[in-house]
Amino acid sequence: MSYLPYAVAAWLCLVGLAGVATSKNLIHLAVCLTVTQSSSYVLLLSVGYVEHGKAPIFKGIPLHSTAVDPVVQALTLTDVVVSVVVVALILALALDAHRLSGTVDPDGITDFSG
Repeated sequence: MSYLPYAVAAWLCLVGLAGVATSKNLIHLAVCLTVTQSSSYVLLLSVGYVEHGKAPIFKGIPLHSTAVDPVVQALTLTDVVVSVVVVALILALALDAHRLSGTVDPDGITDFSG
């Protein structure tokens, strides 16, 4: 068992969180959140990895064959879809904030009225 995928997932999460903490741009913040979210893809796929595992299609496969768990693959695909929707929402809010305040700097955005 290799711990490399878990280390890569932890590194991606830390790099993304560091970018979120130091971000001075809403677009950069969205990209850093995407990097943080990609660590969950790596983590889910490393949890679901089976050595010499075959695709979970059992037609014509011998009974005691090793196969990967299709639930982990479905969770990863769902995670990707949710991540895309969340980033699209964040980018739409960033564009709206830029339209109303003229800046994408979170410190430069003043109170909105109306």
